[in-house]
Amino acid sequence: MTKKHLTVAALATATILGAMNSAAFAQCGRASWYALTSKTASGERMNPAAMTAAHRSLPFGTKLKVTNRDNGKTVVVRINDRGPFIKGRVLDLSKAAARSLGFVGAGHTSVCTQKA
Repeated sequence: MTKKHLTVAALATATILGAMNSAAFAQCGRASWYALTSKTASGERMNPAAMTAAHRSLPFGTKLKVTNRDNGKTVVVRINDRGPFIKGRVLDLSKAAARSLGFVGAGHTSVCTQKA
């Protein structure tokens, strides 16, 4: 193979791997909310009025569409923190996101997420 063919093959492989890594992320489980004003794991200050969330492993800046399974309400949030650290929970949402999803009073709810 020539150098040109190797470059084309490497580009094709990178494109395929990139498509696999950006495949639709979906997860269902319990979510809670928090309203601290301390710094998040990403280094920015937590803003309870922003549409943000904490996830254990998704990259900071990832946007997720979150659906409350109990009432069908949805919101798009940006991952800017790590957590939740409670067994069985998949997401910690800002108070504003929880309000939009209609579960501030309950404290937690059942959700499904997918990349926005």
